[in-house]
Formats: sequence, structure tokens, C-alpha cells
Amino acid sequence: MNQFLFPILMLAMIAWMFYSQRKQQKKQQEKMSAIQKGDEVLTIGGLYGIVDEIDDKKVVLDVDGVYLTFARFAIRERVTEAKVEASPVVESATEQIESAVESNEE
Repeated sequence: MNQFLFPILMLAMIAWMFYSQRKQQKKQQEKMSAIQKGDEVLTIGGLYGIVDEIDDKKVVLDVDGVYLTFARFAIRERVTEAKVEASPVVESATEQIESAVESNEE
């Protein structure tokens, strides 16, 4: 029985290592697929930039007005997400609708 215990433990450890590595790869892939134009990212070389263009294989970063092209896998992480700003047209339309609803209620 003891002769089978060590190989079984070794197989269990190897299986756990493969599982955890696959889980990390999947998590990293999800983070990289969420990157979009306007996000601030960090490259593997330590360079911070803002994504200007992105496709399946390359990323163009705006670094203080200089546009640099990188392979997509050179992005280490997303630092901040792109800021989505509401347009003034939408805000004014919302205000008009709210005022119309208030005047109808009175």
C-alpha cells in the first residue's frame, strides 16, 4: 500500500499544478480581452500608455503624444479603465423629458 501512496500523491500534485496554471491563464486572457480604446495599460517593459487602437495581434499606445505599436501579448495589465462621459445632448434630452413629465403631473 505504501508503494502506491507516493506516486498517487505525485500525480495529484501534478494535476493540481496544471489546473491552477490553466485557471491563471484563463483569468489573464479574460483581463486582456477586456482592454479597449482609452484604457491606461502597463507593458511588460514598464511603459505606461493609453490604448489608441487595438486588434487581435497589436496595440497602439499613446505615450505623451508619441504613438507606439506593441504586440498584444506585451501588455501586462490594465491600470485604469476608459472613462465614459455622457454627452451633453443626452443630458439635455434627459432634462427635457424630466421637465415634461413634471409639467404633465401638475
